[in-house]
Amino acid sequence: MEQATAQKSAEAIQLADAVNRINVSPTMAVLQEAEKLKAQGIDVADFGPGEPDFPTPEHIKRAVIKALDDNKTKYTPVAGILPLRQAICDWHKAQLESSYAPTECVVNVGGKHAIFNAVCALINPGDEVIIGAPYWVSYPDMVKYAGGVPVFAETRENDAFMLRASEIEKVMTPKTKMVIANSPSNPTGAVIPPNEFARIEDLCKRRGVWLLSDECYSHFVYKDAKPFSVASIPGSKDRLIIAGSFSKTFAMTGLRLGYILAPKPIVDAIAKLQSQSTSNPTSIIQYAGLEAMRGSMDSVHEMLTEYARRREHILNGLRAIPGITCVAPMGAFYVFPNVSAHFNPKMPDTTAVAKQLLEREHVAVTPGEAFGAPGYLRLSYATSIDRIDEGLRRLTHFFGNAA
Repeated sequence: MEQATAQKSAEAIQLADAVNRINVSPTMAVLQEAEKLKAQGIDVADFGPGEPDFPTPEHIKRAVIKALDDNKTKYTPVAGILPLRQAICDWHKAQLESSYAPTECVVNVGGKHAIFNAVCALINPGDEVIIGAPYWVSYPDMVKYAGGVPVFAETRENDAFMLRASEIEKVMTPKTKMVIANSPSNPTGAVIPPNEFARIEDLCKRRGVWLLSDECYSHFVYKDAKPFSVASIPGSKDRLIIAGSFSKTFAMTGLRLGYILAPKPIVDAIAKLQSQSTSNPTSIIQYAGLEAMRGSMDSVHEMLTEYARRREHILNGLRAIPGITCVAPMGAFYVFPNVSAHFNPKMPDTTAVAKQLLEREHVAVTPGEAFGAPGYLRLSYATSIDRIDEGLRRLTHFFGNAA
């Protein structure tokens, strides 16, 4: 009775078209289902979370406490305090060879908020936004919320899922307003080499298209890859938007701090939008960000060393399971194995695979359909080697008995 009443009430509510165009984040849905099992006392091998399992570095935590002690709890400028915006520009120049001034920087409530605001500041109904596929789950919905049309440039497993200018150009039309590039990539871990990024930047410039570069995982790259920003390319700034985040680099996911580097008119538009939505990012967290920008990078190097060890471990374990192939990620902290060889009438896609993995083996993964990539699963290795081993044991058992 109550359920029927609730359903009738929901049907009577007329939600905004902008909200009806979007979906709940699939990665959050996986997290919620895993948490339900954990609440029942069930041991879940959780490969779902897209966040570091390391604590926030001590010097950054102390900066939050000091900001509280110093009563830094009042409103700040909407775009963020000037010392933080200057520090972001200085850090980005030192680490990634860019050249920005504080007037070209706006601080946001996390990297997701930064990208959302940039999309909303530029995209009109009917504008097309090209996104590399597989893609981070939120890009298409952000575009849809703004009334834009997501258009996908395909990447291929046999090309290490690299986004290429030639594939972007194939799907460009007169309606193309923006290209979103994510390197290192969530979910594939693909890294766009500097020469290919230069081709993408040149293509966007020639076509008068905005390039939004999501640098959330910039400092987590492996082997010979180095942290790189397209903003280091001379003459690139006019049609370029850089989205950055403190969340992954400094293990600050829950603190919610990100930024945009862009031409001043874009930054001013985002600040105007922010002034009527969130206003300033949390005051005390801005001082944590200031300490992160000015402080030691030792914690970043320590995390990268451990991620590299886990990467090799989980790759070897997945590749030992018959029927599974897995490209070696060159960045971030995800593997993206192809499990399509195990499809059957009872398990026809990775949504079904992920559901049965959680039910039968208590392993939490994110299905490839969430990323526009049927046939694949995303596994985060931002967890301990012991938990990776336990998860691999359960995966081996599951795929060995998947019929």
